[in-house]
Amino acid sequence: MPLVPFQSLPDTARVWVFASDKPVTGPRAHQLLTAVDQYLSQWQAHGHPLTCGRDWRDDRFLAIGVDQTDAYASGCSIDGMFRALQALQGQLGATLVNSSLVHFRDRQGAIRSATRDEFLSLAHQGNVTGDTAVFDPTVTTAGEWRQRFETVVGRSWHRGLVTSA
Repeated sequence: MPLVPFQSLPDTARVWVFASDKPVTGPRAHQLLTAVDQYLSQWQAHGHPLTCGRDWRDDRFLAIGVDQTDAYASGCSIDGMFRALQALQGQLGATLVNSSLVHFRDRQGAIRSATRDEFLSLAHQGNVTGDTAVFDPTVTTAGEWRQRFETVVGRSWHRGLVTSA
């Protein structure tokens, strides 16, 4: 019962977002999602099963959500989730646990990843503007994931990088 469809989680559910530095597709995506589902189906905090789900977007973004109505994810249970994802990275050939990258859509709509310095340089060159679509992995609830995970620079924390360009 703990693993539920992500869509059934309330907007208040706590969310952690993991962003891949490159697309994860086909067998590698299947491997990732199977391993995540296996982990989440047994995920507990202090012996209490966690009601949780996951969402996978654009072959790059994994959101793991927990409905904390009955049980809260503890520090140890969260650390375990991070370790499980880190262990998969080598097999996938992609980095999922790396908060130093900025993810955005280029002018053709393709999702790209860049360091903050590279993103700033793209802004200096005019390739990133206030209207550039960006992804905000700092969202903390299922409602935020649904409503504003993909937004534009002008409405996100990224605007500080672009306005300093």
